[in-house]
Amino acid sequence: MTTAADIMHPGAQWIPATETLDRAAQLMARLNVGALPISDADERLCGILTDRDIVVNCVAEGHDPANVTCGDMARGTPRWIDADADVTDVLDEMESHQIKRLPVIRDKKLVGMISEADLAQHLSEEQLAGFVEKVYARR
Repeated sequence: MTTAADIMHPGAQWIPATETLDRAAQLMARLNVGALPISDADERLCGILTDRDIVVNCVAEGHDPANVTCGDMARGTPRWIDADADVTDVLDEMESHQIKRLPVIRDKKLVGMISEADLAQHLSEEQLAGFVEKVYARR
């Protein structure tokens, strides 16, 4: 059985909800990632911040990223998957919520992220085609 831990990119890092978007952008650049899980004070997932969120929901709206926090961008119910979950559960979670990145949690700790690139490396062509069709389909 292939698990979430088998296909994830290990070493993902939280960004605190209290941190500003300019700092988040700097961390994204340093880590060479396009998304960061947002944590509350108890290191619990409270959202995911993407580089697109910073541009579209902050900069394009005329806000200063140095004055907007990651927590301000956390919207909706964050999705995640247990590290021991089967890859079919990973696909179900990502497809049913039309999400492209999924934090991987083990014992209430962030252990990695699964992105489209991770899926492309580990899925069959049929599985990948199904993912693309469901995630990119218009609702």
